[in-house]
Amino acid sequence: MSTAGQNDGAIREVLVVGGGTAGWLTACHLARKLRPTEPGGVRVRLVESPDIPTIGVGEGTVPAVRQSLQYLGISETEFIRECDATFKQSIKFCGWMQDASHYYHHVFDYPQRDPLDLTPYWLMGQAGERSYAETVGIQAAMCDAGLAPKQITQPEFAGVTNYAYHLDAGKFSALLTRHATQKLGVELIKANVEQVHLTPAGDIDRLSTDRCGDLHADFYVDCSGFSSLLLGQALEVPFIDRSDVLLADHALAVQVPYPEENSPIPCETLATALPGGWVWDIGLVSRRGTGYVYSSNHISHEQAEQQLLDYLRASLGERAEQYSARRIPMKVGYRDSFWARNCAAIGLSQGFVEPLEATGLLMFDATARMLAEQFPAHRDLMPLLSERFNHRVRFAWERVIDFIKLHYCISDRDDSEFWRDNRRTETIPETLRENLAIWRHQPPSDYDFSSRLEIFNLENYLYVLYGMNFPTQMDAIGYRYGQPADALKSAQRIAQSAAQAGEHLLSHRELIQRIHQYGLQPI
Repeated sequence: MSTAGQNDGAIREVLVVGGGTAGWLTACHLARKLRPTEPGGVRVRLVESPDIPTIGVGEGTVPAVRQSLQYLGISETEFIRECDATFKQSIKFCGWMQDASHYYHHVFDYPQRDPLDLTPYWLMGQAGERSYAETVGIQAAMCDAGLAPKQITQPEFAGVTNYAYHLDAGKFSALLTRHATQKLGVELIKANVEQVHLTPAGDIDRLSTDRCGDLHADFYVDCSGFSSLLLGQALEVPFIDRSDVLLADHALAVQVPYPEENSPIPCETLATALPGGWVWDIGLVSRRGTGYVYSSNHISHEQAEQQLLDYLRASLGERAEQYSARRIPMKVGYRDSFWARNCAAIGLSQGFVEPLEATGLLMFDATARMLAEQFPAHRDLMPLLSERFNHRVRFAWERVIDFIKLHYCISDRDDSEFWRDNRRTETIPETLRENLAIWRHQPPSDYDFSSRLEIFNLENYLYVLYGMNFPTQMDAIGYRYGQPADALKSAQRIAQSAAQAGEHLLSHRELIQRIHQYGLQPI
């Protein structure tokens, strides 16, 4: 049996293999673009195992997911209510420098650069004495004050500041499932894929399942997780290991309560550095999602469990011992190609790096939409489109790895071999080494991020570099910046705006409670 599309080359059916966040985001993006319920639309199906639970660790997002929710037609009120969601305005990095009291915010608002770029003046000590993030915007102060990023009177997806979300990954997958099947026309198949059959030419021909017989499609999307059932196993696309750069290879994940029932909900992801890695701490409405990303080559699994327990004891006391973490091996790297023959991979089957900066969901969402926007109308277009897709996605993965490595290699922590190894030149990608060499003598500029395929851009690097006191030397170029008085006034205005914001915004928990009670105004 063959699909109709194979007779004339038209692509009329696509099958997504695997559910979870990656699978259902992909199905939503494809259906949003390919319109399966309309005449001439492409049929979109998803086969999901009823027996395999999703990993469900990634509970942090970046602002791009907000745009995707709106694009896909998902109500923000419904999303917040059903996914135990809260707002996220920042990643707060604690203990990433030798000074144990040091912390900094990587916020989502852009630094002020118009009419005057404050960065060089801050570096020269001419923009006041506050931290970099506090100097160039109001959001860091809002986070420290526990303020929400929007008012209850603002419509869905609008805010005083830029924001993303924290969410329950399992509940988010369930919401995406309902939206895809009930509103976008995606067909759900519950079955286990037992065998992948190839054509003599090497394409995927069909999948054999335990409950639904053989499944045929013109195009397949592999969202099968680390197993990479289609791209990795059937099509034998090799995996490129990048553990030589990113040294952490395991995670411990655990869900814990707040210290008290109505404890404040942090409006940021807490990322706390420890001797063998770092701990994430994400506040949802009724619980926290926490975990320890670490290198088993530098500490033992037992040491990691003890260090995570010590972290949890700081907020929960002896109650922390009631909660056991599950250990997750991390295969750090990406496939040599992401679209081979008539199959593309999205999610963990495509690649993985540690969840610092919410990179997982960011890449899943970005590449799923990229695939949908560039989806081939005809089989003859696949070689050209797959070559472009592979180039773009590989570039994106390499830049993500550079950005994650930045957090480690500019740290001055010297208390363990893990941190010292992260500064060794041979563990730093050449592209990042070259940029750091330039940035030691002049601040980064837009010209350092000239590709539209960059996942992290100038503003992201500025917050991390100068949150971690990167030593850009301004002596030789200080003459280029001749408006110190204007810079100081601008910084003072920002500080005043931050103070005024507190007069109009609710606490984070109070806003979430009101959204649950009243909802937000639909757009």
